Amino acid sequence: MNKKYSDFIVYVDESGDHSLQSIDRNYPVFVLAFCIFYKQHYLSHVVPKLQKLKFDYFGHDLVILHEHEIIKEKGDFNIFTSRSDKDLFLNQLSELINNVNFILAACVIEKHKLSSQMQENNPYHFSLKHCLETLYDFICEKNQANLTTFVAVESRGKKEDRELELEFLKICHGENKFQKPLPFKIKIVSKSSNSTGLQLADLVARPIGRYILNPQQASRAFDVLKNKFYCEGGRCSVGEQFDQKGLKHFP
Repeated sequence: MNKKYSDFIVYVDESGDHSLQSIDRNYPVFVLAFCIFYKQHYLSHVVPKLQKLKFDYFGHDLVILHEHEIIKEKGDFNIFTSRSDKDLFLNQLSELINNVNFILAACVIEKHKLSSQMQENNPYHFSLKHCLETLYDFICEKNQANLTTFVAVESRGKKEDRELELEFLKICHGENKFQKPLPFKIKIVSKSSNSTGLQLADLVARPIGRYILNPQQASRAFDVLKNKFYCEGGRCSVGEQFDQKGLKHFP
């Protein structure tokens, strides 16, 4: 059988509102995060580790990890009897993310700093283009540009999904900095799918936005993530030289 698909799968999530009309003064950014997994590692390590964590804490694996609900202790996350109990869970979650392998490519839009000209862009679509271009650099580096890589995103509603799919197709058909077709296909997935990859993408997006807003502030979550970013120099430069490479930010 001829190989058609790459060795990688990508899961995408966002943080912040992509609207430019209403800007949250406490979090005036939009973040799009691509988590790129080697499929074999995802199957053999990432999924089992997250499933085990769910069974240990909730007694089942049906809970869907959402950063906002965890922080606010909503729904399934009202199980914590003390602050230390919750901190232990967060520490184990951080340790899990630290110990599994994936490549991170993200784009952050500082909405409050945009010029009037840049405000004509849709932050989601603008970020999507830059993340897909980073993904293409990575795929080329791995000599898999002739194979199809799937990019999974969470559904946001019929209208938004149609617009996203159209924009994705435009970018992959040549509206990119390479001015060539990109070997990617989009899969729009229901929020209830309980995808491990989408849940991890949800957990990484907000710490990236917080870092861009205040890079001097200590952040355990970002300290874990900075070693995941696609960077200049490959494995020899992990945790360095990722600014405007694996972590693009505008303006």
